[in-house]
Amino acid sequence: MRKTVLILAALAPLAACSTAIEAVRGPELAPIGYPAALVPTQQAYLPAPATREATPASANSLWRVGARTFFGDQRARHVGDILTVKIDIDDRAQTQNSTQRSRSNEASGGVSHLFGLESSLGRVLPGAFDPSNMIGLEGGSKSAGTGSVNRAEKVSLTIAAVVTDVLANGNLVIQGRQEVRTNREVRELTVAGIVRPEDISSANAINHTQIAEARISYGGRGDISRIQSAPAAQNLVERFSPF
Repeated sequence: MRKTVLILAALAPLAACSTAIEAVRGPELAPIGYPAALVPTQQAYLPAPATREATPASANSLWRVGARTFFGDQRARHVGDILTVKIDIDDRAQTQNSTQRSRSNEASGGVSHLFGLESSLGRVLPGAFDPSNMIGLEGGSKSAGTGSVNRAEKVSLTIAAVVTDVLANGNLVIQGRQEVRTNREVRELTVAGIVRPEDISSANAINHTQIAEARISYGGRGDISRIQSAPAAQNLVERFSPF
């Protein structure tokens, strides 16, 4: 435990230095991975393919020995293959609830004889005393609540993903990441999930609605994102404040 604390304390200045450098130079693009590790999965990282000299075409033939299939299926099916993911999200949700509750209780009781002391209680207790209305209880409760949700999201993007794993039933685990830098702002799009090979179209593309366990993220980092976010101290206060 002590060793872990020391390591974190040693890395804290590095993180602060990285943040300061990013504030001066702007955000840097992440290194390219093939395939990139976006979700925890056992995946095989492919080495760089060895360069081969182009084989000349056979005599009287347009076909070159060693070339990929001419009429064969070019859809992704193996680890390292690339396919296109079409993201077209246009979701709308609207919910409105209203609840009201009210309850009142009232109970009373009297004592006609109390060991002959009912007449004496009138002298002991101040004010008028009525033995027939000796005990009285009354209570009431009321609550009301309302809630509403009105959400609308629209995202239309296209990204290339890499097959990172092939499951035992033949389904493919895919992951894709795309970064675009404009001036001092980086927009990042990531997608990951599981697809069926038969859902991949002949154009080697698939819609996001056909991805199981889909994880789609679209955000940014840079000057604009940093200004729009609340300061770290304010986030800590709001997170741990009991009020």
